[in-house]
Amino acid sequence: MRITVLGAAGGAGQAITQELAARGHEVVAASRSAAARSWPSGVTARTVDLDDAAATSAACADADVVVMAAQVPYQRWYDELPGMVDRAADAAAAAGARLVMVDNLYAYGSPGTPLSEATPEAATTRKGQLRAAIARRLLDRHAAGEVSVSIGRFADYYGPFDGNSLANQLMLAPGTAGKRVRTFIADDQPHTFHYLPDVARGFATLVERPEADGRVWVLPAAPAVTQGQLVDHLDAALPTPVRRGRVTPAMLWMVGLCNPQLREAREVVPQFDRPYTVDASAFEAAFGPIPLTPHAEAVAATVAWLEDHAPTPA
Repeated sequence: MRITVLGAAGGAGQAITQELAARGHEVVAASRSAAARSWPSGVTARTVDLDDAAATSAACADADVVVMAAQVPYQRWYDELPGMVDRAADAAAAAGARLVMVDNLYAYGSPGTPLSEATPEAATTRKGQLRAAIARRLLDRHAAGEVSVSIGRFADYYGPFDGNSLANQLMLAPGTAGKRVRTFIADDQPHTFHYLPDVARGFATLVERPEADGRVWVLPAAPAVTQGQLVDHLDAALPTPVRRGRVTPAMLWMVGLCNPQLREAREVVPQFDRPYTVDASAFEAAFGPIPLTPHAEAVAATVAWLEDHAPTPA
């Protein structure tokens, strides 16, 4: 199967590209910085500006499946993300390819109960409403016969290939570097964290199974843990105890005055001050279980990757 991964240099994009190549598919890794990365056999890197419709279409021209894994920083979602997704869908349609959309759970809001495909898309935040609108537009295009679409959704994540997730930025990367780790808002609430290689297995399943098209799927993950428990796993993976702190609501508000990314993060506080877990039973009933990595093993593997990719001292 020939697959183009748009946004292949991001965390999820790299993990998905690696998984698809390991399964023997021909993969085009497309992004602005794809050519600067090392890829396994079976992967062709293409430097592509996803703001350019013609370049996006060219990258997808020979694909059987297009995976839309590109992301932009929070503060640029409203101006850039809808158009980027539309261009990906247009490119897939022009190629006669299926589109697999990499999405998050923001559309459901934070009801405090396990999130599944049956959960109402009742987000009250701008980000959640935007994500819901993007998904509705894609599924409307599927229903109209313009392009075949499946959407995979997953929660906060961590793992190799990525430096931008909340868990990596606040906990795993600082801890590995011997710095203070910080949990976000609350460290005692059960929270689903997806491990990127597990995410990649979920998306590879959607790529390989055309019967996934026409709907949203919540991806499986290891059992929910608290942020405190995730830091405990980090502690166990390191030779010396970690120093712990917490990003409080007051701290987030103050730092957000001068940091636009953290200012936008104020909207996601309700994902962390109460239980935030998933129910992926629909995925598992349709496709069977996928291998899921226990958090202790996943955190240790992430630490090893971070150590191997630590910046070289000047």
